[in-house]
Amino acid sequence: MQYQGVLTKMQTEIGNPIQYYLVFEDSFLSINQLLNKEIEINFVGYQCLNCSKKKKIFRQGFCYDCFYSSAAVGDWIMRPELSTAHLGIADRDLEYEQKAQLQPHIVYLALSSEIKVGVTRKTQVPTRWIDQGATQAIAVVEVPNRYLAGITEVALKNHYADKTNWRKMLQCTAESCDLILEKSKVESLIPVEVKDYFYSQKNDVFELKYPVLKYPAKVASLNLDKTPTFQGKLTGIKGQYLIFENGTVFNVRGSEGYIVTINV
Repeated sequence: MQYQGVLTKMQTEIGNPIQYYLVFEDSFLSINQLLNKEIEINFVGYQCLNCSKKKKIFRQGFCYDCFYSSAAVGDWIMRPELSTAHLGIADRDLEYEQKAQLQPHIVYLALSSEIKVGVTRKTQVPTRWIDQGATQAIAVVEVPNRYLAGITEVALKNHYADKTNWRKMLQCTAESCDLILEKSKVESLIPVEVKDYFYSQKNDVFELKYPVLKYPAKVASLNLDKTPTFQGKLTGIKGQYLIFENGTVFNVRGSEGYIVTINV
């Protein structure tokens, strides 16, 4: 059977294990059902997720022009401490930025490749943790806007990683840790203006199980621009990656905006 469409990040559903879906305009594909089966991925072309034009993807599923003009990919996305909507100051589109920034945000510790600190909108829990391939996560603070979350993350980056090592995450080599203990160390490290938002009474550790039959010893990333056709046996799904028997891994989110056919 063949499926065709524009890649966007896999949709997920919490479960044991997590359920993954590729959603296209006219169809969807349950990725969990493809485990231990041969699949073929063919690169067809590009389609910008913002303007829908058949233009080469620059970053995050956007063409060059849209990446530098759309409010959806402003610098405050990757660097929340740059958020200014709480001051009534626009970056690209104040109305959009107020909706995105002026809502509850969570600063968390997660175990993926190692313990890392991160920021997400409260509505994106636990999706954000799943997308990063975290096996455990714990909320540290809940703040009313993205700026406060950003300055908290900046303060904690001096003590914890803020990026996931995707190779280690996919090989599942992270050492076990006590996230409750780590959280107890954080209260003295967060900015003064955030201390009232510290989760002092909540110590719930979120556990995440992924549909992986076998973790690879070594990994090699599939780049559709360089390898437009790939075939292999799917042996796992973690984060936003498909893991194949030969150690090839495919970052679906990193290929957003690519038009593909998938034969199963």
